[in-house]
Amino acid sequence: MALKALSADERNSAAHNRTSLVIFGPYGVGKTSLLHTLPAEHTTCIDIEAGMKSVASWRGSSIEIETFQDFQDLDALIGGPDPAVAPDKWYSVQHWEHVCKKYAGTAIEDYAHRPVIFVDSISKLTRLAMTYAQQQPEAFNRKGQADTRGAYGLLARVVINALDHLQHASGKTLIFVGLLEWIKDENGGGEWVPQLEGSKAGRELPGIVDQVISMQTFAKDEAGEWVLDPSSEDRMLLTKTVNPYGLPAKDRSGRLDLLEMPDLSALLTKINQR
Repeated sequence: MALKALSADERNSAAHNRTSLVIFGPYGVGKTSLLHTLPAEHTTCIDIEAGMKSVASWRGSSIEIETFQDFQDLDALIGGPDPAVAPDKWYSVQHWEHVCKKYAGTAIEDYAHRPVIFVDSISKLTRLAMTYAQQQPEAFNRKGQADTRGAYGLLARVVINALDHLQHASGKTLIFVGLLEWIKDENGGGEWVPQLEGSKAGRELPGIVDQVISMQTFAKDEAGEWVLDPSSEDRMLLTKTVNPYGLPAKDRSGRLDLLEMPDLSALLTKINQR
């Protein structure tokens, strides 16, 4: 494959046209409803949760995913071929040609080429990946017995590979949403942790996407400061790694405030401003 040289303007233009973020929030906080803040005509929701009922009035398109193999096919269609991959592997030129032929002239082909891809949810995706991994040879030892370590190792590889391939899709805005849960420790404390199968996938995900955001409900205390409040209806997006709430976050753009309103179109405009 030939080397590619980019000027500063070309590099900045490519970065401007490609953004990826993951939004974690507790169950019921309204992560899927963020679709209402995206342009319906330019957005496709990859529906892994079968959870579109909560956004029935949203007029955008969606693609239902039932297996991890389905997601890998769609990943290849969206992300294009990887010329460095062997012909018999996922995301190879041959795999891409197969899925292009399979879905040519269908709504799937059209929806896959929309500029905004919303994946609901990455938590369910990792569970599908685990089901897939448990059926592969790596999930069994030489005696044919189930090997949990082998399954989890494969899970991490296929999920990271899938997300990394999708993240490199040219000209795409990629938005993943996932569950955030409070895990108690033995001392009575705890921490907010993304709900994902496999610790390795969870550790490496922040390094793949541009932005990590936590969605929570907040209220103002007597001093006028925002505090976490599960009974509040004021939803906010927390964006900074260093924050007083112990929530996972990362702002690679450096353009976001600590707390932002739950409007993804406005958020993306702010991230991509030149």
